[in-house]
Amino acid sequence: MRTEKLSGLTVRLCGGTDGNGGGTGPMVVLMHGFGAPGTDLVGLAAELDVGPTVRFAFPEAPLTLPAEFGPGRAWWMIDVMRLQMAMMSGKARDLTREVPEGLTAARERIVLMVDELVLRFGVVRQELVLGGFSQGAMLACDFALRTPEPLAGLALMSGTLLCEDEWLPLMPKREGLKVLVTHGRQDPLLPFMLAERLRDELVMAGLSVTFIPFDGGHGIAPIALAALADLIAG
Repeated sequence: MRTEKLSGLTVRLCGGTDGNGGGTGPMVVLMHGFGAPGTDLVGLAAELDVGPTVRFAFPEAPLTLPAEFGPGRAWWMIDVMRLQMAMMSGKARDLTREVPEGLTAARERIVLMVDELVLRFGVVRQELVLGGFSQGAMLACDFALRTPEPLAGLALMSGTLLCEDEWLPLMPKREGLKVLVTHGRQDPLLPFMLAERLRDELVMAGLSVTFIPFDGGHGIAPIALAALADLIAG
């Protein structure tokens, strides 16, 4: 593994012919969730059953969380008190109508990072799989819907539907795109029913969706990893 600075983001590269992101194979970009360190998803590269030429890029979110949250990172800040109150009350956390402050800036960072992957590392956009976990999944979906660049696939692991009024009209522009949606039925942070809603909206818009539910909470289950490997394989 090697670490690079791409468009101001710390990005960890691995896989490929040299184990450090080298070669000309497909590229998989995976973005971690809120509160996680930049290395959080790096271990997935070794767990995924994919070909030896597949390359991986793991960008680190630009925001450092306050000390009380630990050594985590964020793509944009969230109202942690509101989240805690929702969990304590048992009410579903519905973010469908929200456009988070900081989402646009985060997306623009990823757009520039992908551009640099293309220019510096010879990544073919048609062979790029973009995805993430939780907040990283939301960012990946926002990128896919708001940018015209081709993608080989989109992986949304334990994410949710955001920006409903803006996302839904954009979805048909991605007709035919392969999308993986995975979610735990007992997720206490992002309700399972909203993952189903996201799936349904994508399907109705003409995207090719694989939906992988699993018994569990807010995480990435082995069955989800197997489906991600299938998406990467094409």
